[in-house]
Amino acid sequence: MIPAKGYAAFDAQAQLGPFNFERREPGPHDVQFDILYCGVCHSDLHQIKNEWGNSIYPMVPGHEIVGRVTAVGAHVKKFKTGDLVGVGCLVDSCRECENCSQGQEQYCLNGSSGTYNSYEQDKVTPTFGGYSNKIVVSEDFVLLVSEKLHLPAVAPLLCAGITTWSPLRHWKVGKGHKVGVLGLGGLGHMAVKFAVSFGAEVTMLSTSPNKKADAERLGAHHFLLTSDQEQVNAARGSFDFIIDTVSAEHDYGMYLGLLKTNGIHICVGAPPTPASVHAFAMIAGRKSIAGSMIGGIQETQEMLDYCAEHNIVSDIELIEMPYIQNAYDRMLKGDVRYRFVIDMATL
Repeated sequence: MIPAKGYAAFDAQAQLGPFNFERREPGPHDVQFDILYCGVCHSDLHQIKNEWGNSIYPMVPGHEIVGRVTAVGAHVKKFKTGDLVGVGCLVDSCRECENCSQGQEQYCLNGSSGTYNSYEQDKVTPTFGGYSNKIVVSEDFVLLVSEKLHLPAVAPLLCAGITTWSPLRHWKVGKGHKVGVLGLGGLGHMAVKFAVSFGAEVTMLSTSPNKKADAERLGAHHFLLTSDQEQVNAARGSFDFIIDTVSAEHDYGMYLGLLKTNGIHICVGAPPTPASVHAFAMIAGRKSIAGSMIGGIQETQEMLDYCAEHNIVSDIELIEMPYIQNAYDRMLKGDVRYRFVIDMATL
């Protein structure tokens, strides 16, 4: 076993603190790498606080991980020592079910292995994430990162990036589509960048007028203040798609009213409580509410390659590891533009 260190939550109320643990020795098909940067995702906080009811303690969060390879197993073919690599939200899956065989490991029918707060495929060994100094992962779940991109700003692509890329690609969003992006945060700012890059006409939907300048800087063509009823009324029936990144309670019915006939409201945010939607908000215009998670491994690599080609990365604030509780407090207030990333050299 390999000694490792990180920051962990020990129960739902405690603050994170130093934690020593062990990683497995690299097997024949494993890649070991030093973690250089790890993004801070809102789901880290959901899971630390057990808001989804499935938390495993002690928990080392972090699933937006980039670093440099230090060792590879004897049969590894995709990577070599010194490569820049990343790991997102998955470290394994059954690899045999229908979804896995189609490159949709995120929807593994037998249960994928999350990068943290999960179990390896033996269903016994807990996984520990990227708030740590090193990690060992099967080469099939490791991603190659371009040397051309600003590495700290690549980290959030492994969750915030792929979470918005996947539905946009699945529904073939592009030129000729009008897209509303609901919420300008870690997910929302990536949704704007990708949708604009794909050729869609993009409108930022926000309750805060202070977000207008940033939305325009990111490339949004329009800004709709959703707390202004006059603007909301004027926009009814406007959008082919709405990408909903909000993780707090909100009125889905109001946003369904902004969709065209056959429009799709795509949920990628995960509020902690169930939502109520009146059936007529959907059936009156054959509208849909859909959900989407991260993408599979091949799709995530395609996103990273596209980002390298088009120079797309996340807007970040680089922090030191001991600052993490302050970062969580600020994240809850929306006080980050638009993703915290931990410099793991400060662990």
